[in-house]
Amino acid sequence: MTPKLFVKSFLKDAQLCEKTTGISAIAILAQAALESGWGEFAPNNMFFGIKDTDGVNGNEQLLTTTEYSRSANYPFPNIISVTPVIRNGQKWFKYKIKDYFRKYNTPAESFIDHSQFFLKNKRYAKALLVKSDYNKFFDEIAKAGYATAPNYADFLKSIAKTIVKNI
Repeated sequence: MTPKLFVKSFLKDAQLCEKTTGISAIAILAQAALESGWGEFAPNNMFFGIKDTDGVNGNEQLLTTTEYSRSANYPFPNIISVTPVIRNGQKWFKYKIKDYFRKYNTPAESFIDHSQFFLKNKRYAKALLVKSDYNKFFDEIAKAGYATAPNYADFLKSIAKTIVKNI
């Protein structure tokens, strides 16, 4: 999906979440775009890569994903491969794994759950203090561990520029 079509398709869902939570719609769209490859990889409307912690109640799906860790022995579930990589001059380990992720009936359900995820998890308290400033929000969710990618906030900031151009 092109960035223009992605924004056109999901801006209303992001704006509704912003209206109810105060989290910037641009931040929400940027995360959805990054986590789903601009909507190309959103099985069962899973736009945000939110993991399902129990894997047993029927609202989950087992998917292959990439994670990063500074440890060569991180206890990810169902490890397929581990590859050492250098990011910003630091040694990391790139894991290809299978893990359980949430699934949704509609994109709107995914967007709402994503917003609620931040509100329900105390580790994002600092991010919620800057929720209307998407660049600061990206920095804080990255620090809080939303994703394992070493440059997660930078990726989001770059995508946000594209989203702003297409609004």
